[in-house]
Amino acid sequence: MLQSISKVTNTTYFTSAVKVTLAAVFPVLILSYFDHFQWGFTMALGAIFVYPTDIPSSTAHKIKGMLFTALLVSTLTAFVHLLMPYPFVFYPLMIVLLFFISMLSVYGQRASMVSFTALIAISLAFANLSTGIEIVIHAAFVLAGGLLYLMLSLLFHYIKPNRYVALEIAACIKLTAKYLKLRGDLWSINADRKSIIEQQLQLQMELNVTQQNLREVLIGSQTASGSSEQNRKMLLVFISLVEIQELALSTAFDHDTLHKKFDDHPYVLRTYQNLAYNLASSLKKVSKNIKKSSSKDNSNTLLNDLNALQTAITKYQNELGGSASAEGVLMLTTMLHYAEKQVEKIKIVTRAFSNSFNNTDWKGIDKDLEIFLTPEYYPWRTLAQNFSFSSTIFRHSLRLTITLAIGFALGQSYDFQNAYWILLTIIVIMRPGYGLTKERSFQRTVGTIFGGLIAFGLLFVINNTSILAVLSIICMLLGFTFTQVNYKISATFVTMYVVFIYGILTPNSNDLVQFRILDTAIGAGLAFLANYFLWPSWEFLHVPKHLEKAIKANQDYLKEIASFYQNKGTISTSYRLARKNAFVETGNLMASFQRMVQEPKSKQVHLAQTYKLAVLNHSLLSSLASVGTYIQSHKTTKASEAFQIVVQAAIQNLEQAILILQTNATNEIVEADTEAVKIRFSELQQLKEKEIKANSGLNAEDYQVKMQEAQLIIEQLLWLTSLSRNIVKVTQSMQ
Repeated sequence: MLQSISKVTNTTYFTSAVKVTLAAVFPVLILSYFDHFQWGFTMALGAIFVYPTDIPSSTAHKIKGMLFTALLVSTLTAFVHLLMPYPFVFYPLMIVLLFFISMLSVYGQRASMVSFTALIAISLAFANLSTGIEIVIHAAFVLAGGLLYLMLSLLFHYIKPNRYVALEIAACIKLTAKYLKLRGDLWSINADRKSIIEQQLQLQMELNVTQQNLREVLIGSQTASGSSEQNRKMLLVFISLVEIQELALSTAFDHDTLHKKFDDHPYVLRTYQNLAYNLASSLKKVSKNIKKSSSKDNSNTLLNDLNALQTAITKYQNELGGSASAEGVLMLTTMLHYAEKQVEKIKIVTRAFSNSFNNTDWKGIDKDLEIFLTPEYYPWRTLAQNFSFSSTIFRHSLRLTITLAIGFALGQSYDFQNAYWILLTIIVIMRPGYGLTKERSFQRTVGTIFGGLIAFGLLFVINNTSILAVLSIICMLLGFTFTQVNYKISATFVTMYVVFIYGILTPNSNDLVQFRILDTAIGAGLAFLANYFLWPSWEFLHVPKHLEKAIKANQDYLKEIASFYQNKGTISTSYRLARKNAFVETGNLMASFQRMVQEPKSKQVHLAQTYKLAVLNHSLLSSLASVGTYIQSHKTTKASEAFQIVVQAAIQNLEQAILILQTNATNEIVEADTEAVKIRFSELQQLKEKEIKANSGLNAEDYQVKMQEAQLIIEQLLWLTSLSRNIVKVTQSMQ
């Protein structure tokens, strides 16, 4: 029980929920004591309005964003109250205002949050209209509530400045551990590889979000205010986690061939799988230790696992003899080396949270970091460029504005008790894509029904105002906590909170549950219908762009690997950036596929091909990571001409796939280069024999290095080229 509670409380979501709950509850309690509950409630709304814009970023950007939001929502509230009595002026202006506020989303995540909270503020402004000087007072208390949340957020930051980063790092470590566990699952003889790869792609999407949050905070703070020791430690941990994931992805082999090779020696795969599982387990323990503020080192256990794998390799070699075991030994030795690198990275992560941290670990890590972030600026041309039906945001803004107008008209025409709940439901539920809108419609409706029934049952047996007040605060806290985790649970607790508040304030709270469920159902229905009929943004229209970005990102990553293999030296910033983009775009492609799965069958155009391309791009990324990791950690020979030929063949294949997506090109594009690709394949297949013959005069150690390089690089390039050709074929089948 306590462990389950700890899992919830030791998250950034809970911390954020605590901040907004305190900022909302304090004004209500204090001002209610002086018989000014309405003012306290208005301040609470101001705090809740600003809360969504408190997103990961540098402190300066966060302050500017929240301050702007507080001013905006108070101004919009005054605008509604002031002009509502003049319908011929108010309604045209309101429609234009709703549209342009929705269009703010073109400027990125923070602007999207500002847009969302501004729309919420407008809808809630209809709840209790003021007149005369009360308009100014009401707007002032909204502003005061927003500023209170801003100050409370800063207070939390300065009391525990590293808590957010520590919790996000812990979450990132936990997700990375899950990723390692899935990679270990692939080594089971009867592994469901399709399911495992699908889970990896899903996990990559989650990692993308967490990693981007950490970039915004760590790199944003670094570039804005210089480098603190703690910030650099966390930055090193973050970079180490990215490299651990790359190393995990680097164990990319043809598992069918691998299992055939080691079927008669199952102890080898079991030993490696046990090592992979323990790597994941060690990372998971680090995540738990961070939350407990502990710094235990689990690396000794991992060293034992490394020794066990070395023993298994030696046993395998002795059983088969030198020549028969050579290829298997080289493969296993490469896997052992990757595991050793992962252990080194895990040690760095562990040391960063202990007193034994070595300052040399972070040498050069803060070079050119700003290029990993999307700069925050808001040119008018960005808005102007999106004024067309080709823009998803433009269509969503138009759709949302019309739906809100219809919802408001229904509320006014049929005299609903709380018509603004229809508007709130539309704003909260409606998303640019059909699938997410459908999912949130269902979750909010179910959550509202469950929350209403539970709250109604509790109101039936509880008449004590103090108990209801405590329950409402708890429900508010949990509602905000689960907003990003489980929207259905969040909607349940928010509904309970609203019902409890009305239970305290009004005697007819029983009717409230019925009206809230009805208003929610109407709002959800309008949002769902609008997303289907009003300029819908079906995902199959966006899949080609996501495919193009994923293929281009892998192509750029391959180019950086080829450049590094040719020139050696230190890892460049452009290499790290290309690697980051490849991981991010692969996850984005899978996210696009999952959105398409949620849409009607008739709109799931090229669904099978999209999934196959997502898997092919993930496999390609795995192959690239394998080559890239090898040449980073080994003294490789000078890149041969055959290497360059094959790499260029793969790059050209990926370029053809991009061209097909851009121009709907026909078969001639691929067929024109088919013969050249066959020749390159033939050259590549002969290269391994040439390498072995050429190394006959080397000593044993040098021969081992040359053999290992020849085997891994050539096999991966063969696989890489095959994958790139398959990407072209599948892409072409979509036209």
